[in-house]
Amino acid sequence: MPIDTAPYRVQPGDKVKLKSWPTAVKALYRSDDDYERQLGAQVERLSELQNLLYAHNRYSLLLVFQAMDAAGKDSIIKHVMSGVNPQGCQVFSFKHPSALELDHDFLWRTTQSLPERGRIGIFNRSYYEEVLIVRVHPEILAAQSLPEETPRGNKLWAQRYESINQLEQHLHRNGTRVLKFFLHLSQEEQRQRFLARLDDPAKNWKFSAADLDERELWPQYMQAYRDMLEATSSKQAPWYVVPADDKRNARLIVSQVVVDALAGLKMSYPKPSLDEADLADVRKRLAV
Repeated sequence: MPIDTAPYRVQPGDKVKLKSWPTAVKALYRSDDDYERQLGAQVERLSELQNLLYAHNRYSLLLVFQAMDAAGKDSIIKHVMSGVNPQGCQVFSFKHPSALELDHDFLWRTTQSLPERGRIGIFNRSYYEEVLIVRVHPEILAAQSLPEETPRGNKLWAQRYESINQLEQHLHRNGTRVLKFFLHLSQEEQRQRFLARLDDPAKNWKFSAADLDERELWPQYMQAYRDMLEATSSKQAPWYVVPADDKRNARLIVSQVVVDALAGLKMSYPKPSLDEADLADVRKRLAV
């Protein structure tokens, strides 16, 4: 049975109270084997649909992942996209902007990395950082050298939401389908995952002191995420609030959303350039 992803989708106009959205739900799998079977089937189906997407060459797909640290973005990308042809998939991670990027508008750097038709693009963090970390850390906004007449405070964020919505509408009109995932992690689960990183020498490199600094700003980030979800979830580019305390559940939910979106596109393989008579002639020549 396909997973019903509707409960995780933020409908346009919804008032979002993240405390009311679960970070954990009942397991969507009965056992380890059942989980592997379900994910394997989704990965295989996604591979088939990605081949069709590439051949049809009229659409592209952009997957956006946003979350607090240790929510499992890398893990989801690794597992869900494991069967996709690397030639048809691109992954970009956006860290602190460079001096060149700061000299452009806030959408410039991510626009350079949008997927071509026929391909899947993945943003591990994205232009949404500009209404999340930039909102929580005013010093980053100060470094952007905005014109003096640019509004500040709530008006600035409202303008950025508007710019993002217009960009996503433009992408949709031109064949890029946008799916956005907020991996909703609890503070306690994040604490446990941070401790696990400290206990495993192979994962020590994933942890930095800055992670704790960001953790202390949890209420500010939740406010920023709430406002972002309310303002930018649309019919064309929906947000999904994915319970992320159970990584397996999160992978199954994300894979179902992606498969459903691709399966819903009107795609077909191009007609062969040779007719039946030509194909028969080719077979004869190859049989010699």
